Amino acid sequence: MSPLDITPIAVVEEVSLSAIIGALSYALDLTEGLPAGHSLRCCWVGMHVGQQLGMDSAALSHLYYTLLLKDAGCSSNAARLFELYGTDDRQVKRDFKQVDTDSLMRLGRFVLSHVGVGKSLHERISRILKLAQNGEEFATELITTRCERGAHISLQLGFDAEVADGIRCLDEHWNGRGKPARLDGTAIPLASRIALLSQVVEVFHSAAGKAHVVEVVRKRSGSWFDPAVVGAFLEAQRKPGFWEGLSDDRLQQRIGEIEPASKVIRIDEQRLDTIAEAFAQVVDAKSHYTYGHSARVATYTDAVATKLGLPHERVRWLRRGALLHDIGKLGVSNAVLDKPGKLEADEWEQVKAHAAYSEQILSRLNIFSELAFVAAAHHERLDGKGYPRGIAADRIPLETRIITVADIFDAITADRPYRGPIPVVDAIAMMEKERDAAIDGACLDALKQALPELGF
Repeated sequence: MSPLDITPIAVVEEVSLSAIIGALSYALDLTEGLPAGHSLRCCWVGMHVGQQLGMDSAALSHLYYTLLLKDAGCSSNAARLFELYGTDDRQVKRDFKQVDTDSLMRLGRFVLSHVGVGKSLHERISRILKLAQNGEEFATELITTRCERGAHISLQLGFDAEVADGIRCLDEHWNGRGKPARLDGTAIPLASRIALLSQVVEVFHSAAGKAHVVEVVRKRSGSWFDPAVVGAFLEAQRKPGFWEGLSDDRLQQRIGEIEPASKVIRIDEQRLDTIAEAFAQVVDAKSHYTYGHSARVATYTDAVATKLGLPHERVRWLRRGALLHDIGKLGVSNAVLDKPGKLEADEWEQVKAHAAYSEQILSRLNIFSELAFVAAAHHERLDGKGYPRGIAADRIPLETRIITVADIFDAITADRPYRGPIPVVDAIAMMEKERDAAIDGACLDALKQALPELGF
């Protein structure tokens, strides 16, 4: 279904879909290892190029959401990337965006400098040889996974096939040497051609400034980029305010303002649920060990909140918080998330940082302002020994305590890199030991009452 065809059920407040997607795009920037606001800046660049090309309102709308959601599938290949490179997947992704993949020499240098960082010489050589022998196959696999997953997420959110195709073909190159389908020329959707150029412009601008951007774009014209798109960019970047917009503190607001007016979509409760579910899938796709975690925590949260007598609308609101409680984990390397052994002190600090990231991302929208704290505080403890703030019981709301008990229950009963799943009976016994210290007793009792209904 197209987002334009949705009949509002109950509008939450005067907030547009673009505002929510724009705010949550910061989470996508995290998992790509890019500076916060990368997706918004790409949108700024790409929309100026699209307007310069004279695209109509419908095409500009498809381009707009292609740019904001271009990285929606980025978490799905993180675990595989870590498996291949044996190092921080976020750093590999970030640095790879500056590599001209048409140059074997540059590709080789990249691999040599990024594979198995900090590992033994034997392991590094083994990984390098494997990548050398199967590099093309691995690269196609990684990009296919990312692009197909991103396209699927956009369809789940209700966007047209044009947006999905724009995301799916993001890494195709004008000369046919891109991936995954090796499309060339005008066989590549125009939105994809613009999005690829916009991404390169933003990455190089953030790293080296606008002078180097123009040099790179000109050099890749006719190979990576459609010459007509390059020409439109070169014209657009000369206009007053173009480059200043990339560093504007109000960029998120300005991105909302440049959305094609006829396509502005207001949010209702049902659409908000769908967005939360889609981004929960983005989070859970980052690691094999967290797959389905957010959805299960949401289910347990719903059950506990209902047993405790929370009103239906409050339960629905809290379920969104449970779906998004770990969105900050997109900012944690899989080298840490998937590590089978004990975490070092600095690695544990990286894990703990995810709670603060979650709050920062969700608090970007007024509609999530209360939910941001409630959801992100799920690692706080009643005894004040939790994180990120170390607050005690009197400052931890009931809704947070509900998500906490749901999160702990799933963490114990699910498979993890350092152990297998723990039986429910043993899990409850472990949780009882933390009653009124880490876990609210009333919430734990409600969970126990709900277990038969949950299928345990």
